Amino acid sequence: MSSDLAPHVLVLFGATGDLAARKLFPGLYRLAAAGRLPEHFEVIGSGRHSPGSDDDFRQQVREALAEFVGDVDEAVAGPLLERTRFVTSSADDGSELAAAVAEAEDRVLATCGCLLGDVRRLLYLSVPPGAVKGMVGMLDREDLVARSRLVTEKPFGTDLATARELHDVLATAFTEDQVFRIDHFLGKEAVQNILALRFANGLFEPAWNRHTIESVQIDVPEKLTVEGRGSFYEGTGCLRDMVTTHLAQLLGFVALEDPHAFRASAIRAAKAATFSAVRPIDPERVVFGQYDGYRDEPDVAPDSQVETFVAAEVWIDNDRWRDVPFYLRTGKALADGRRTITVRFRDPRHRWLKPEGGGTPEPNELVIELADQPRIAIDVRAKRPGPDMALVEGVFRLDLVGDVPGADPLEAYERLLLDVMRGDRTLFISSEEVDRLWEIFQPVLDRRPPVETYAVGSWGPAPALELPLGGWRLGNHPPDRELRQTHAGSSGPSGTTPRTG
Repeated sequence: MSSDLAPHVLVLFGATGDLAARKLFPGLYRLAAAGRLPEHFEVIGSGRHSPGSDDDFRQQVREALAEFVGDVDEAVAGPLLERTRFVTSSADDGSELAAAVAEAEDRVLATCGCLLGDVRRLLYLSVPPGAVKGMVGMLDREDLVARSRLVTEKPFGTDLATARELHDVLATAFTEDQVFRIDHFLGKEAVQNILALRFANGLFEPAWNRHTIESVQIDVPEKLTVEGRGSFYEGTGCLRDMVTTHLAQLLGFVALEDPHAFRASAIRAAKAATFSAVRPIDPERVVFGQYDGYRDEPDVAPDSQVETFVAAEVWIDNDRWRDVPFYLRTGKALADGRRTITVRFRDPRHRWLKPEGGGTPEPNELVIELADQPRIAIDVRAKRPGPDMALVEGVFRLDLVGDVPGADPLEAYERLLLDVMRGDRTLFISSEEVDRLWEIFQPVLDRRPPVETYAVGSWGPAPALELPLGGWRLGNHPPDRELRQTHAGSSGPSGTTPRTG
């Protein structure tokens, strides 16, 4: 365990839910296995409905670890579960929870030899936006705000007005530096690597502007359907679930000005400057889709107009990005599951250099795959060996994970939970960001595009495929180019792979 962290009592609301099972408890387990949890801590799961006794709850957590971690080391899981218990709470009654937190702090004090003021509280509030007001009021009434850091999950409101109301609710009890708005995409190693790629390499940063770049695509298709989350999706939709949160944050990292430091104030200031220059979205340049069969999902209205797919064109009106379109696409039940950023470069216009077989050469593209093992592929052109000046295309690949001595990557929730315990807000979202992002997307909520159906396993509605000039990197390029792109993202040694014309 880490002696660098203050003693903690962690309270996980929604502890019997899907997020806790898939991410939070596996994240705590892996932090424990790596010796990164505080030396002195207690975990309290909470919610409206009890799973039974503490042993029943521990067994439920153990089953979640077996499913989502795999081989569980009992030497790690045992001590973690011994410090874990469950108490019921609701917006109306938090007395049992307050007593349990006090008891947990007493147990920590008995072992750490510290003062009560040294014990921190981490409150993980995984509840819908509409439930936040009541829960914050309960925490305030029960005197659970002091020494606390509050983690809130997206979506941060459902539009500009509710986001501002939510901010006002949080501000009634918590100071801004106590609030950690979490977007797990920012905890991914691959996303943070965007900053390293750009600002640590003279090859890229001087070319990262409108003079060299023609367009940028941020593409996060998902193969899964809503998978029993029909009730959630009916109240949220794809725009709120994915675009105003995950894809907007990827946009911020790709388009960021130089922050000059990797710390909360610098990163937030640079993102704020970028988002302030983003033009409010034109609903005429947004495509909403809904996959065939969505209305047959449990808890979905038979006449639902909720979107399960969004493609949007975004413009940034600053000196770096003026006149460069950014294209965002995400959706359920699509042809593939990917997280791909494609930077398409301008044609150098040297017409005397032609591809083998003639025709117009495809633009050079830098493709960043934000998978668990992130990779970068760069389209390049070279002369075909022989007597004529004919070009062939190749792919230069960089495998960013691999055997790096001392490498110790963290899964997104592990990283972000650790950052909360450290009090590091660098990879969390400020209230100003939330406000500005809703301002940017509010026109789409006010004038929703019509929802167009698309087939399961496709790349979305036809109008979305036609949105970017030159097409998407994924899905509607000629099949041979798509095949080559897939090959470029495959595992293997770094280097250049030739491609036929």
